[in-house]
Amino acid sequence: MTRPFRPLFTPLCLGLSLALAVPALGVAGPPDGAPPDLPAPQRGLLPKMKIADPAPWGERRPAVPQGFRITAIATDLKIPRQTLVLPNGDILVAEGRGGQAPKLRPKDFIAGILKARGTTPVDGGDRLTLLRDADGDGRFEGRWVFAENLNAPYGLALVGNRLFVANQDALVRFDYQAGQTRASGPPVTVTRLPSAINHHWTKSLAAGPDGRFLYVGIGSNSNIGERGLEVEENRAMVWQVDAQTGASRPFATGLRNPTALAIEPTLRQLWAVVNERDELGPDLVPDYLSSVREGAFYGWPYAYWGQHVDRRVHPQDMAKVRAAVAPDYALPSHSAPLGLAFADGQFGDGRFTEGAFVGLHGSWNREQPAGYKVVFVPFRDGRPAGAALDVVTGFQADGRTMGRPVGVTVDPRGALIVADDLSNTVWRVTAGAP
Repeated sequence: MTRPFRPLFTPLCLGLSLALAVPALGVAGPPDGAPPDLPAPQRGLLPKMKIADPAPWGERRPAVPQGFRITAIATDLKIPRQTLVLPNGDILVAEGRGGQAPKLRPKDFIAGILKARGTTPVDGGDRLTLLRDADGDGRFEGRWVFAENLNAPYGLALVGNRLFVANQDALVRFDYQAGQTRASGPPVTVTRLPSAINHHWTKSLAAGPDGRFLYVGIGSNSNIGERGLEVEENRAMVWQVDAQTGASRPFATGLRNPTALAIEPTLRQLWAVVNERDELGPDLVPDYLSSVREGAFYGWPYAYWGQHVDRRVHPQDMAKVRAAVAPDYALPSHSAPLGLAFADGQFGDGRFTEGAFVGLHGSWNREQPAGYKVVFVPFRDGRPAGAALDVVTGFQADGRTMGRPVGVTVDPRGALIVADDLSNTVWRVTAGAP
């Protein structure tokens, strides 16, 4: 049963590596963050759908810019989604598969068959795996199951000695002490999360700057409300949760599927990447990276990219349309951003000092694929400030798909951690020689 909102209370090793030179620039949105020039909607019986056939990596590896190298630090995982670098350098990996919403229309069955072709056949682990590089050589020779019997864990956050995990049905908590390789007991439920139907099942998570509040991203139960808006209660929004009491409230609404959350370090503002709606053509609607402002409404389902009315939605709510806030930065339509992490100034060669790394999982409903890479959106003074740079590419080649990036995490020791849920690998990108 979904927990109702209530006011907040004040207490609260294949260790192979390869450095491949690729072009450094790849535009992932408007070069200055300006609103995109949106095309007219295209409607049809079925959207064009294409996913390159999955294939093993073999001797290939993802491509990184010249002067960087990429290493597989964990393989044979059970659908790695998001990662968390702990203070002692250990890495936690959330593994699982959720969802299984019933199909409504014949085209849902067709889309489901096609999308399944681009996913791993491995069963989700429903667990957290801990990786350790004890001697600092970048190989992560230690590996343990930290916690198991979870329910499609996804979002991760550490606040002091409390480890928070966003399962698909609940936000839970473990006690954590540096160095431990196994949870000391079962998880404690902080608050229940909406899980009926679970068309968009992932529950993203970020801790606020002082750790008092947690932010949980909860996706919609449909594309544009076609299941009825009553099943969208408490969904398509970011919750604010008191970390002590579990009391929760809507923080921002109208976000169709906020799949990753992070705090921008300069202004200490919450940001999200959002998967926007489908079936309006290959170039609508842009997925986006945006600040998440308290009390703001971002349009779903009534409007997109600010106040562009979606005429498929009935009944329409023009008051909501007029209140809709435009996002900050356009990403390619249908590129499916699932990862977000802000730079800490330790990674790379000066190009990645301030900005956001974004993992683009990749499209399924456009003829020319979009995404399938990790990009970096440069920031200045806490705001997007330029065209995106390609950081990790090469997940597709010769009509085949070897990997699909999900979560991205910045390791303070000078690395970028990338979860790949198709090849079930965690990759580590570093600058310079081993």
